[in-house]
Amino acid sequence: MTDQLSADDWIREGLKALAKSGFTALKADPLAKAIGVSRGSFYWHFADLGAFHAAVLKRWREIAAEQIIADLEAGRDEPLKALLRRSFGARLDLERAVRNWAAFDAAAQAAVRAIDRRRIDYIETLLRKRGLAPAAAQARAQILYWTFLGFALSGGPVPAARLQPLLDEIQRMVSA
Repeated sequence: MTDQLSADDWIREGLKALAKSGFTALKADPLAKAIGVSRGSFYWHFADLGAFHAAVLKRWREIAAEQIIADLEAGRDEPLKALLRRSFGARLDLERAVRNWAAFDAAAQAAVRAIDRRRIDYIETLLRKRGLAPAAAQARAQILYWTFLGFALSGGPVPAARLQPLLDEIQRMVSA
């Protein structure tokens, strides 16, 4: 890679390092070494490490909520079904890494709280569109989100042969 890196290049590398090695890997020197450039390129784009961390968290919020919601809304599949398939069929290394970071960092904690609220609100909207009363939609959205968090933090993927029956059951439970 050349020294002509953009801020986006650094953020992408930061997200990869975060998912692989955790938040302690989000430092200029190891990232520069991984990319093969001097750390001067890092400081060209970010005033300091805090600014870089803020940019990484902002991008995580974009890809872990807003991009997914936009994809679901633009897709042909029923959004709740597609959301379940996507959420429970994904590798969630980055999700776990950000949540671990949030245990040690106030900015990461605020980002996690914001994304949790956004996701729950979106799930509630999907359930209300399916005809659930507001109180039931709110309760089931929270329960469904807790189910997702349990899955995300458990670390292990579900074998493909078991995934669809689990998704069908989850959908029956929240839609009943």
